[in-house]
Amino acid sequence: MDNDAHRSVSLRASRRPDRSHSILEIKAADKSSSDYPIKIIWKRGFIRLLLVGGILWMLLILIVLLFHIWTCQSSIVFLSAICNKDSTVFQMLHTMGLVTPPHRCSIPLANDPEKVVIPEKRSPPKFVQSLTYFEEDDVITNGSQPLFGGHQSWEQREDSFKLKSSMKVHCGFMKNVGAEMSHKDKEYVKKCKFVVASGIFDGYDTPHQPSNVSPRSKKLFCFLMVVDEISLDFIKSNVSVRDDEWVGIWRLIVLKNPPYDEPRRNGKVPKILTHRLFPHALYSIWIDGKMELIVDPLLMLERYLWRGKYTFAIAQHKHHNNIYEEADSNKRRKRYARPLIDHHMKIYRYEGLEPWNPLKQTKSDVPEGAIIIREHTPLNNLFSCLWFNEVNLFTPRDQLSFGFVVYRLKGNFKFFMFPNCEYNAIFILHPHTREHSSKIEWVKSLNEFKGNNSGLKESRGGLGLWAPYPADLNSVVLPPVARTSKAG
Repeated sequence: MDNDAHRSVSLRASRRPDRSHSILEIKAADKSSSDYPIKIIWKRGFIRLLLVGGILWMLLILIVLLFHIWTCQSSIVFLSAICNKDSTVFQMLHTMGLVTPPHRCSIPLANDPEKVVIPEKRSPPKFVQSLTYFEEDDVITNGSQPLFGGHQSWEQREDSFKLKSSMKVHCGFMKNVGAEMSHKDKEYVKKCKFVVASGIFDGYDTPHQPSNVSPRSKKLFCFLMVVDEISLDFIKSNVSVRDDEWVGIWRLIVLKNPPYDEPRRNGKVPKILTHRLFPHALYSIWIDGKMELIVDPLLMLERYLWRGKYTFAIAQHKHHNNIYEEADSNKRRKRYARPLIDHHMKIYRYEGLEPWNPLKQTKSDVPEGAIIIREHTPLNNLFSCLWFNEVNLFTPRDQLSFGFVVYRLKGNFKFFMFPNCEYNAIFILHPHTREHSSKIEWVKSLNEFKGNNSGLKESRGGLGLWAPYPADLNSVVLPPVARTSKAG
């Protein structure tokens, strides 16, 4: 009995460690089994955290973009001021069609014209120190009548783009070709150092009086309205003209014997060659005849030239940055003969002009040319001559030539291209008295110029469209055009 009892006790004692060991194993198993779901939950939670964080980040970016769009489209001045219309974000949103630039915006003008400080010294000349002009056309060699723009050869054109300290170029106003001012007008404009110029040809407009002009600007500026004799008669029959010379603040400057058949080309003479019509002017502001100026001209010079130390300012086109897009728009709107526009563009493409892209040094290749603000420096005068020569040689659509001349000068011509919304805040636009009309605008094929219909050619302009170009343009393919706007 005692032995059996002792054996049972010893057996229980020997089994205890086994029980405790099994308990430890069970606890360990329970612990490991409880840790596994925690690890799964932690991993899933981290992934969810990343997803939620990413979603919140994307929502934040979306909210910022929506706020940017809202501020840029808002009519509230404070919110509109927050929007940076020159930023990459705005350009990206505009490209995507999510924002449209405002039609008008406030111009950061100085507060008081009386306090504007006029620079005592003119801007120092850059690249070009001396500029002279051809004044006699080579009519013997060409066997034709002299032309206002001259018979510029392709070699002379090519050489004119090479900047030198002293240059002589074609720049209109050949002898005995028209565009003559009276002696009285010549004497009057000699005193004009600051000029606001405009022009009306073929009776398409009547003069519109500028508003918000300060007494200081009235004394400082000459307001010169260049007209042909047809427009002078039209103005006299519709508007009160004082002493046969004045319409309100405008002094009428009559150009006798307009140099071109096409009124649009005649209008380019005072617009682009302002420095030649008014050679004593130091500064000029050009504004198209259909516009009513509503900003003080002295404040404009301070804003667009002196503040940023620029010498030439022009507005950015509202719809197009690319010359080839602008050309396509001109064809759709029948602003000139379509095959001649194509020929014009093929020459530019052959000479290396690429479509505009954001990597270019300029904001755009296409300006709104109805307002031009400039100091008459030698380089600016040269640019104006080269720009005019392109208009004289090819189509009268000057917006197609501006960016090309900038390109050919290889970045040496610096200018301020200001926002289009400021451009629209400078003037009130009035309709023409009638629509422009020219047979050449409806030409659909170069074949229409052959035979009996050769009379459709302009006899005194567009010489480069008919003179054989020194290269084969048949293989030139114009860049594809994306119609990014409804213009036209």
